[in-house]
Amino acid sequence: MMETDERKVTMTLQIYNTMSRTKENFVPQEPGKVKMYVCGPTVYDYIHIGNARPVIFFDTVRGYLEQTGHEVNYVVNFTDVDDKLIRKAEQLGTDVPHVAEKFIGAYYEDLEGLGIPKASSNPRVTENMPLIIDFIRELVEKDFAYENGGDVYYRTGKFAEYGKLSKQNLQELQFGIRIGVDERKEHPEDFVLWKAAKPGEIFWSSPWGDGRPGWHIECSAMAREYLGDTLDIHGGGQDLQFPHHECECAQSEVLTGKPLANYWMHNGFIRIDNEKMSKSLGNGVLVKDLRNQYKREAIRYFMLSTHYRNPLNFTEDTMEQAQNSVDRIANAVGNLNHRLQAVSVDQAVSAEFAARLEQIRQQYHEKMQDDFNTPDAITALFEWAGEANQLLQQDVVNAADIRALLELFNELNAVLRIYTEAEPELLDEEIERLIEERNEARKSKNWERADEIRDELSAQGILLEDTAQGMRWRRK
Repeated sequence: MMETDERKVTMTLQIYNTMSRTKENFVPQEPGKVKMYVCGPTVYDYIHIGNARPVIFFDTVRGYLEQTGHEVNYVVNFTDVDDKLIRKAEQLGTDVPHVAEKFIGAYYEDLEGLGIPKASSNPRVTENMPLIIDFIRELVEKDFAYENGGDVYYRTGKFAEYGKLSKQNLQELQFGIRIGVDERKEHPEDFVLWKAAKPGEIFWSSPWGDGRPGWHIECSAMAREYLGDTLDIHGGGQDLQFPHHECECAQSEVLTGKPLANYWMHNGFIRIDNEKMSKSLGNGVLVKDLRNQYKREAIRYFMLSTHYRNPLNFTEDTMEQAQNSVDRIANAVGNLNHRLQAVSVDQAVSAEFAARLEQIRQQYHEKMQDDFNTPDAITALFEWAGEANQLLQQDVVNAADIRALLELFNELNAVLRIYTEAEPELLDEEIERLIEERNEARKSKNWERADEIRDELSAQGILLEDTAQGMRWRRK
């Protein structure tokens, strides 16, 4: 029998670091412990499919790090005050805290619906205002920030390495940043750390007057507070690379004199039917609606079937393909469990069979160690399904072989999670009666009636499978 839980993964994990634009061996600052910060949602609306990609992918990163023996402190923040929340509150006739609570609750519902555990912590901007203000004060004292008219700005030009993450220089950035004319700035590329409150807006008191923080400063302050000066991994969507993460580097590193993160990871964009997803096109897909249409395993499969750094195209066809793929895996698992109940042979797994399973296991880990190559890791699961189906075609099956297959599957699926064991369901009395009637029809060789009942049950979403070990059913 394969003791998969006792085996060690001896390969070296490599991560593509956006900062260096190369794959690097992953070495956490403290052996066996990983500090990971991923930028979370601005909670003014329901999350859409573009938000879901980093949610699912970085949960997979956390899962694999834990599977390989790491303790992961995983922090995902909530931006619970900004212009978007203020506008939403005005639209709904309520206040910013109520908007934030509504959509934080919706975010957690989506997480649960996708089968994703919560992060280690989800710090909110409004609950960390003193440390954000202190962070800005330190920047002002170091002359990297200045106040003008109640606003506080960061002196971008004073940080010599500004642009190192996005590989741009200040001259190029002056043409690339979407900024309006603001005479309060010393230079156009300077960015806001503190915004003076407008009449009627939510505000906090600060040394520069009533106001609220700018977007970039939040993550610098909270990452430092919850994980320390240097993160092992900082993640987010590709759209955050500039200006958000670039500005985080500038803010944090002038205070600490240390890298903000040793490894930067960014996932690619999602397109809808080969078009950019945007509000102007009205082609956004909300996760809460997606969950009503597809199984969470299919959504997860879709997200992980393309390498995280590549763009991902959402269509109905790709989702149907994802659903069919997870059904194929689920059927193999179900057939193995069903067959296991009837086998009588139980002897040691042969060396040849164990070697084939170990090869699949190694394939999975090699791909995950190669910058979390989930598409190829999923391929290992289909190699596993091929072994399962070949075994099930045999007239005599060894119980130990089935258990070895299931143990291997549990290891691979523990991180990919494209299969979830269904809760047992009770058939209602009418369906139970029909199944019993079909069994009697088959005994009396009334094949026509047996087929009629099969079709009737199929119409109600119940599929019957006649196997050598007896009839089994499953829902569509």
